[in-house]
Amino acid sequence: MFQHVPVLIKGAGDLASGVALRLHRSGFPVLMTELEHPLTVRRSVAFAEAVFAGQTMVEEVCGRRCLPAEIKSAWAAGAIPVLVDPEAQVRAVAKPVVVVDAIMAKRNLGTRIHDARLVVALGPGFNAGQDCHVVIETNRGHNLGRAIHQGSAEPDTGQPGALPGVPPNLSRVLRAPQDGYVLAHYAIGDRVPSGAIIATVRSAEGRRPVVAPFAGVLRGLVHPTVYVHSGMKIGDLDPRARPAYCFTASDKSLAVGGGVLEAVLAFLRTALPPVNRPAPPPRRRRR
Repeated sequence: MFQHVPVLIKGAGDLASGVALRLHRSGFPVLMTELEHPLTVRRSVAFAEAVFAGQTMVEEVCGRRCLPAEIKSAWAAGAIPVLVDPEAQVRAVAKPVVVVDAIMAKRNLGTRIHDARLVVALGPGFNAGQDCHVVIETNRGHNLGRAIHQGSAEPDTGQPGALPGVPPNLSRVLRAPQDGYVLAHYAIGDRVPSGAIIATVRSAEGRRPVVAPFAGVLRGLVHPTVYVHSGMKIGDLDPRARPAYCFTASDKSLAVGGGVLEAVLAFLRTALPPVNRPAPPPRRRRR
């Protein structure tokens, strides 16, 4: 039904991937763009991993690294094409009906309301009616996933969303102690005891450890080929200690994806011509 409504998603991190899952499962042809070295932490549930591996699975959906000429063949195979295209130049070739800015930079990096017939943006940094047509709230709470048609999402708090079990004054977010490359000592999905060295950040100056502030499961860690900077988010430790959560889309990403799906369907309800249905047979009169 929606095979002629291509959707371009800028970004292929975990939130963007939740959006892609919702749209793909609903029948929309989806393509995604990413950096040459994606900064994604939750790599096991992000189509960005296809940039590194060539192909990846998020739940039951395949993401495949592609060139523009390979987009249609990926769609025909039931996969989501992922392109290394930070400027989303493929927009001129693919001519998407819908563009979704899911980069999550907390600011607008170049998306414009005229980029497609419907432009949707996730989170703070956008104003619906000016930068885009619809903004989707990404902050956890009462409004998570809400479609905003006028105005902006809640401002960036600078703090990660709380998870049950995180001790007071500690954060589940793991940050780089220095510039360099991350050498993992645990894999995503592993149980990590409190005080364990999860990874080491190495540089020409030496190596510095990344220590687990509490016991939990390693939910995400940046790819070892990504150069990180001091203070940058490089990992995520989940105190709920449920390894399965590391390999399925989060409640937040699916809620945000639901908001995008609502915005797209509401747009199509008014933008597409009505479906021609055969007239019902005439009623027989009772004698």
